[in-house]
Amino acid sequence: MFETLQDRLGSIFEGLTKRGALSEKDVSEAMREVRKALLEADVALPVARDFIKKVTERAVGQEVLRSVTPGQQVIKIVHDEMIAMLAGDAPVVDDGSPDDMAGIDLNAVAPVPVMMVGLQGSGKTTSTAKVAIRLRDKAKRKVLMASLDVRRPAAQEQLRVLGEQAGVDTLPVVAGQEPVAIARRAMEAGRLGGYDVVMLDTAGRLSVDEALMAEMAEIKAAANPHEILLVADALTGQDAVNTADLFNKRVGLTGIVLTRADGDGRGGAALSMRAVTGKPIKLLGTGEKLDEMEVFRAQRIAGRILGMGDVVSLVEKAAETLDAEQAEKMAAKMKKGQFDLDDLADQLKQMAKLGGMSGVMAMMPGMGKAKKQMDAAGMDDGVLKRQAAIISSMTKSERRNPKVLNASRKKRVAKGSGTQVQDVNRVLKMHRQMADMFKMMGKKGGRKGLAAMMGAMGGGGKPPGVTPPGGLGGPLGGGMSMPPGLSGGLPGLGSAGSLPGLGGPAKKK
Repeated sequence: MFETLQDRLGSIFEGLTKRGALSEKDVSEAMREVRKALLEADVALPVARDFIKKVTERAVGQEVLRSVTPGQQVIKIVHDEMIAMLAGDAPVVDDGSPDDMAGIDLNAVAPVPVMMVGLQGSGKTTSTAKVAIRLRDKAKRKVLMASLDVRRPAAQEQLRVLGEQAGVDTLPVVAGQEPVAIARRAMEAGRLGGYDVVMLDTAGRLSVDEALMAEMAEIKAAANPHEILLVADALTGQDAVNTADLFNKRVGLTGIVLTRADGDGRGGAALSMRAVTGKPIKLLGTGEKLDEMEVFRAQRIAGRILGMGDVVSLVEKAAETLDAEQAEKMAAKMKKGQFDLDDLADQLKQMAKLGGMSGVMAMMPGMGKAKKQMDAAGMDDGVLKRQAAIISSMTKSERRNPKVLNASRKKRVAKGSGTQVQDVNRVLKMHRQMADMFKMMGKKGGRKGLAAMMGAMGGGGKPPGVTPPGGLGGPLGGGMSMPPGLSGGLPGLGSAGSLPGLGGPAKKK
């Protein structure tokens, strides 16, 4: 969602950092370009104006103009002010506790009522199920979901089906019952059933109208919700900000859930909502699957926008998706120099779980340009699928002993996987490089599995015409080193199952 804004800001700051000294005029011109970039990204005009004013006041001060690295100082100021714009006065909580990982406030007497509001088509019902899953899995709460939408056909049935898929209880449907009565029945069922949280999925409209607001007010009075979360579609841009403002004035929001953050929206809605409504964005929907939702953390989002990466989220994602027990077994094999094509296939699956090469690189500091170069060279995540298909087309004996793959066998594998013989050769070359690397790791005790794996993804060489970014060999140059904080590797990707920054080994599944 933030790629366009990231590109624009990246080019502006690149010009600043190349200069040895900055004048007031240089800073003013850069801020003018930043203002244009924010407006083009659909950031509300008052928000953009206030942001630029605050940055400029600090940037033309002595701390920048007399700094040893003035360009970097300007970037730091922009980063700090962007965090302030996204977080507001809300305290930054990022302690990894269950309630923190859930993303919403549960500090109330059970059952805690959580009311989901929003326009029709914003993804409200699906988001209700996603939030319920986070509350169950991250905060270890027992959740009951209830559909109060009696207007949209099959809305109640949709929530029931989602509940079955997610393994979360739903309130039985009583035909003809009105929303307020359903809300009261849901709260009573929550108390009698020993539930910790009751999720109330309310009805929506195509646009905000008086009937909708009156219904929301009645439900609020009946259920007394501890949280009122607006579900807004990030792709609607400034309209989402206006909708949030209207709901907040009439109903009183406590937070916002932004859906379709994985789309190609311009990102301005996320930057404007907190400033316009004064309410925090609490959760981001990052995909269609029910587990694809993450907590909105201002510091991490600001880092992504400014190309500083998001290493902490990458490590957290690894802890959630990768199997530590399997990683330990893999590490033991690697230390003995044992690494066959079945092991390589497992590594490819692990990389796919982390979001593929592009997903991992997007969260790594300084890798934005390299990611763009990879995309331009046609090295997308489809490479992982083709490599997995090639390995699947081999026999068990060939996967265990790749040396038996002669010319005729390679032709058969290529035909079976729908690829070319040169693609098979690239996979074999990648396997040899990784096997040699892991053998060296076993001897030296090093842990750079993820970096080396990404470096070998393209077959060990960089695409024609691609130059790695300064200081990084990268997946394009074959010699990237891990950023600070990830030097210990990730489970399943060449480490011994440890997760730096999380205080020890990953949890076993």
